Amino acid sequence: MFVRVNGTKLFFDVDGEGLTPDGETMREKPTVVLVHGGPGADHSVSKPYFSQLTDIAQVIYYDQRGNGRSDLCKQDTWNLAQWGDDLKGLCDTLGIENPIIIGTSFGGFVTLSYATNYPEHAAGIALISTAAKVEFSSVYNAFERLGGKVIRETSEAYWENPTDEGRALYKDQCVPFYSFTNVSSIDWMMRVLWRNETALWFNGPKNEHGRMDFRGDLSKIRCPTLIMVGEDDPITPPEFSDTIAAGLTQDQVEYIKFKNCGHGVVKDKPEEALKALRRFILSVSHKDK
Repeated sequence: MFVRVNGTKLFFDVDGEGLTPDGETMREKPTVVLVHGGPGADHSVSKPYFSQLTDIAQVIYYDQRGNGRSDLCKQDTWNLAQWGDDLKGLCDTLGIENPIIIGTSFGGFVTLSYATNYPEHAAGIALISTAAKVEFSSVYNAFERLGGKVIRETSEAYWENPTDEGRALYKDQCVPFYSFTNVSSIDWMMRVLWRNETALWFNGPKNEHGRMDFRGDLSKIRCPTLIMVGEDDPITPPEFSDTIAAGLTQDQVEYIKFKNCGHGVVKDKPEEALKALRRFILSVSHKDK
């Protein structure tokens, strides 16, 4: 399905009903909005894992502008301010009140853009494997620790100078190390409708990926926040999540680090991660009533 948001056409998909029969009444479920990683990927990276939440919530997936099935748009709109505005605009257009936002990786960057600009809008946000500021030296060190010098060099070559050729090599050699449990399991990559041009525009220390810095604005966030990260995440190492947790009001933060876990927290630790998400969604939705 498609909807127009801020002058562009965005693809979205819905998993589960918003109103469900409950005895003699219809019970309203909270709405969870999944903000996918990338950039240059699509919402399919969230499937099928988050479908397991549909007994307690309606789940909305969407492809961000310049990503997946949504309009490619102009390059000058491929930025975190616009992507954050689009998240708010999607909720407004679909009539989603008090959303619970789950942002993973790049989707967490977008969620921070949204949450710092619209601090009263969300009922709660979950930030999974993400960062308020990316220190690329930490990324290169993490890849070397997990894969050795060649993997470090491949990652550094791509991030420092993003190209189509470098991106293909990075996907082949480095992305398998995103998963701790099975480095050979990359089926999800085959399902993605890739938009490489968006990634090349955004990625690396010389582009917005390196310039972004939400650390000074984290205190603006008012809603409850769940932070989850894998201890063996090479692309958003746990020290990035440490920084987010330190910048938020402590009584609103739940912070979980998962041992033997990489970038895909829900993939590597599905039972523990989904249990934490379910607990968070239920606690936030009950507070809202």
